[in-house]
Amino acid sequence: MFNALVLEQQDGKTLAEVKQLDLVDLPDEEVLVEVSYSSLNYKDGLAVTGTGKIVHSFPMVPGIDLAGTVKESRSDDFKPGDQVIMTGWSVGERYWGGYSQFARLKSEWLVKMPAGMDAQKSMTIGTAGLTAMLCVMALEEGGITPDKGTVVVTGAAGGVGSVAVAILSKLGYTVAAVTGRESTHDYLRSLGATELLSREEMAEKARPLEKQRWAGAIDTVGDAILARVLAETDYRGVVAACGLAGGFKLPTTVMPFILRNVRLQGVDSVMCPVDIRTQAWNRLLTDLPESALGDIGNVVGLSEVPQAAADIIAGKIQGRTLVDPNK
Repeated sequence: MFNALVLEQQDGKTLAEVKQLDLVDLPDEEVLVEVSYSSLNYKDGLAVTGTGKIVHSFPMVPGIDLAGTVKESRSDDFKPGDQVIMTGWSVGERYWGGYSQFARLKSEWLVKMPAGMDAQKSMTIGTAGLTAMLCVMALEEGGITPDKGTVVVTGAAGGVGSVAVAILSKLGYTVAAVTGRESTHDYLRSLGATELLSREEMAEKARPLEKQRWAGAIDTVGDAILARVLAETDYRGVVAACGLAGGFKLPTTVMPFILRNVRLQGVDSVMCPVDIRTQAWNRLLTDLPESALGDIGNVVGLSEVPQAAADIIAGKIQGRTLVDPNK
């Protein structure tokens, strides 16, 4: 028997409870993994609280990422003892996820742990860190180098934003951070932000084109803030958009794209090909400062996840939160 956080639906409400399960209760997939850590992402918050229609069927074990050790495998690609990482692929939404001491997973969902990384570090990085690295790679692919000018990061105190700030700073970029909480200013400065902007200022309705301020941007928010970022982006700038914490609408015009040659690059980590994932994980070893991981991580047990999920939806979580199913 082992513990897992199980979501059920009753009278239209999502209920989260730690339950004891048996291995036979798990889905019949190729690889059995003993989970060392998972993490709490905004999407997990939506799933656990029932705020968003994230879960496709019940009962569901949430947790969109995990790291651990292979215990059994019917796949030639993995053997018992292998250290693995799993992020995305609709796990925790359509398939049982990481808020459990054990998980059965498809082999094609797994990436072998890079040499020099461990389960705790990989989940401190997690889906949020992988997404942040993919965003930085998108800026680089668009030709945005540190000498081009300032890169702005929205939702900078959140999971993706905080890792993005740390990576960009390590790579030599000048970073401006947008946050709705003045209490996070010292934290963001410690990660490398040199300019701090209020969420209220950046959410003000923008004209089709504003004064050029940003060589590039990583946006985790969407809606009015993304519209303003686009209107303020330099000629031939690149905006990597990966989130919608502020809404899924985009109240903008074509002006930044056709008059300033701005590129809006979508970034997805859920269905990202394995070769690109592997490249990103290996870059995280060198491009994310070790010092940032200490600031970013916070660990909760399974029984604490429901409250933490409510907090992340309410915007009360600073940085990354890990889930230890054995705590």
